[in-house]
Amino acid sequence: MLKKVLHVMAMVFVAGAAVGVAQAPRDGIYITDEDIKAVLKYAADTKRTIPDNTIRVIDMGSYQLGVAVIHRGRLGGGNAAAAGRGGAPAAAPPPNPQPPCGEQRAGATGPNGLYHDDTAETYVVVSGSATLITGGTIVNGRRSPSDGEVTTILNGPSCGGTMVGFTTREIKTGDIIVIPEGVPHGFAAVPDHVTYLSVRPDLKKVLRRGYVNPALTPR
Repeated sequence: MLKKVLHVMAMVFVAGAAVGVAQAPRDGIYITDEDIKAVLKYAADTKRTIPDNTIRVIDMGSYQLGVAVIHRGRLGGGNAAAAGRGGAPAAAPPPNPQPPCGEQRAGATGPNGLYHDDTAETYVVVSGSATLITGGTIVNGRRSPSDGEVTTILNGPSCGGTMVGFTTREIKTGDIIVIPEGVPHGFAAVPDHVTYLSVRPDLKKVLRRGYVNPALTPR
């Protein structure tokens, strides 16, 4: 499955190159099956708590392109579903010092999600299945820290909080999902696991230029 996905990603690179052809790289850019597996192994070996792993941020000339692999373990849907129906909310998290974002609604409950200001995402599911939620509104959100990994390496400036009014969709191996910038998204349930690649055009060059995952750098 990963070999097929890499062919899809190669076509994405070619299509994207047309946007900045005057300054774009003059050769193809390859991310191998071995690279992807090495990044996932590194994340497991280092007990990384964030499931999202940028593999590379590629300078395409007039824009950048982030390529990531994400592995999510089992996630129960009971609490998220209950919260979406107005059930008892979970214990209050500690105060978040980041600026507020999204709509402000007292007492709103629901599953967590986020949106990215400047980067769209294309998911390619390579293993497993999940319940993906998209659309609607982020309520009582907080901005991602300006110097945090989400902002500088993964997705650029983002707003995370409670999702309301979303659409629910079951996704599985082989599916491709496109999430435009500004569209809230998250996961309500993962029966066992879901692993997917994410291709992220960075038109405003907000991500760290030339970033390469530590798993792929000499040590």
